[in-house]
Amino acid sequence: MAEKKQKRETVFISEADQYVFAQGSHYDIYKKLGAHLSEEDGKEGMFFGVWAPNAESVHVVGTFNDWNETSHQLHKIGPGGIYTGFFEGIGTGELYKYLITTPDGRKLYKADPFGNYAELRPGNASITTDITNFKWSDSTWMTNRDKKDPMKEPIAIYECHIGSWMKHPDGSEDGFYNYREFADCIVEYLKELRYTHVELMGIAEHPFDGSWGYQVGGYYAPTSRYGTPEDFMYLVNKLHKNKIGVILDWVPAHFPRDAFGLAEFDGTCLFEHPDPRLGEHPDWGTKIFNYGKTEVKNYLIANALFWIKEFHIDGLRVDAVASMLYLDYGKKDGQWVANKYGGNKNLEAIEFFKHFNSVIHGGFPGVLTIAEESTAWPKVTGDIMDDGLGFTFKWNMGWMHDFCEYMKLDPLFRRNNHYAMTFAMSYNSSENYILPLSHDEVVHLKCSMVNKMPGYQIDKYANLRLGYTFMFGHCGKKLLFMGQEFGQEREWSEARELDWFLLENPLNKGMQDYMKELLALYNDNPAMHEIDNDWGGFEWVNCDDMDRSIYSFIRKSADGKKKLLFVLNMTPMERPYYCVGVPDKKKVKLLLNSDDIKFGGNGHEIPAEIKPTEEECDQRPYRITFDLAAYTAAVFQL
Repeated sequence: MAEKKQKRETVFISEADQYVFAQGSHYDIYKKLGAHLSEEDGKEGMFFGVWAPNAESVHVVGTFNDWNETSHQLHKIGPGGIYTGFFEGIGTGELYKYLITTPDGRKLYKADPFGNYAELRPGNASITTDITNFKWSDSTWMTNRDKKDPMKEPIAIYECHIGSWMKHPDGSEDGFYNYREFADCIVEYLKELRYTHVELMGIAEHPFDGSWGYQVGGYYAPTSRYGTPEDFMYLVNKLHKNKIGVILDWVPAHFPRDAFGLAEFDGTCLFEHPDPRLGEHPDWGTKIFNYGKTEVKNYLIANALFWIKEFHIDGLRVDAVASMLYLDYGKKDGQWVANKYGGNKNLEAIEFFKHFNSVIHGGFPGVLTIAEESTAWPKVTGDIMDDGLGFTFKWNMGWMHDFCEYMKLDPLFRRNNHYAMTFAMSYNSSENYILPLSHDEVVHLKCSMVNKMPGYQIDKYANLRLGYTFMFGHCGKKLLFMGQEFGQEREWSEARELDWFLLENPLNKGMQDYMKELLALYNDNPAMHEIDNDWGGFEWVNCDDMDRSIYSFIRKSADGKKKLLFVLNMTPMERPYYCVGVPDKKKVKLLLNSDDIKFGGNGHEIPAEIKPTEEECDQRPYRITFDLAAYTAAVFQL
């Protein structure tokens, strides 16, 4: 007996849908607008819905009608300007665009703002698809995620650009791995190094590879460079089954001017602000969303929820938050308009962020929202009820800048900049921070991380091991861009893969092995991650040893019982019989020595255990004494 065919749901947009969308709070609007398989009166086909209130008429053109401009007309269904239509016989895999005729007779061919799949660039049409069939098997991860407190968990993020992580050996022009193939490669690598999350750059569809995905063309479509939406679901599902979280870059700050995209979508400034002083970024040549328009806010917040609900994404790193918060960001006098109080704060963007974070954290408590915010704007991670913006974390761009500038210095001059490395702890409790060494630090002639370091090649790697130890010991969650974990020597380019061949060199292999041990130390020791945002988890032992450029500090677990001591020598000078104050006479156990020969160091040994002596040091009653080698980080268990 033949299996009975399951009846497909009828998609339609009701008056209630229109009303809630106009109010800015229809969080499932993406299930209505766009192109969706539907069944009406027993007939199967495709339902189309598009918001174009200022259009004279709207038609759908595509491969299903040989791009006929008149055969498939949509009809306006209400005062909000939504056009819909159902057409029998249209299935998945068809290229399509909306042909929008403006009142002055212009014809605009636009990709679907809610399309879930797009033509591979340089094509830019949308493609009909169905994202409802994937069988997820990550329920354990999803359940556990919402029970965890991210403030107390280890978070070590591997920032990754799929197209340039590794090229496919098939010799194809682009050399892209499919999402599924990439999943099978990256999962084992991340598990081996023990990263907790991967942050994927450039997943939302974008027309230009060189934008790295920060000029988005299709907010509701995973880029087709690496496969279908279901292929992307496979990637997320596999990462979750291997206990690795997935964070996406999300770009609500601006969008490109491409004729097929959101810009002047229905012949008017529909998504962007009509005043160019509010609606354009002069430096970037892009359009700014109109955050005061309810439907635009709905478009963006529903988009964030789309990735979370339909693709099980665990976090959104919001790009260029400062450019949204400040009306004069990147603008000269005359290029911006003050708010109603005469100031430069974007009141509508502030409200948008509060709305965005309250909706996400209210419905998905385990999902992270992360602000890339480079100024001293207060309470970015503060409670919305206390006039905060409500983000889970903020990138600590100040720490990143100070760290990179210090580590680049010839060690002779580090003593004069000693407090650059201690300054971040003075404001650490003001926000919940992530310490980022992202792709932005290894492009545009800034050098790779290892080539920022001073000295001969062996010194550069010793400095990098030292710097990473300081970073992982410091308060704040962690982010490293791909390749930094093994000492990628060239700057990053989206056009080529990482220089994996470097792992044949002992220094690079040693760097990677060191990162494995450092990440294991970070994951396995609550003292390194349980208290990241107040002084209960961090204590300077000596932050004033500027003459020798040595830092020492203690990290503590929430119960105060587990403590780790970090000692870091930032110069090429060996310090024999170096003394460090400790709180009691219990034996101190060495956990990590960055100068170990297996990591590419010189092999100066530190005793596996050191018994403290009852002599005051660093205002503590006991001390340990050991030979501290040049450019060396030592981590001890107290």
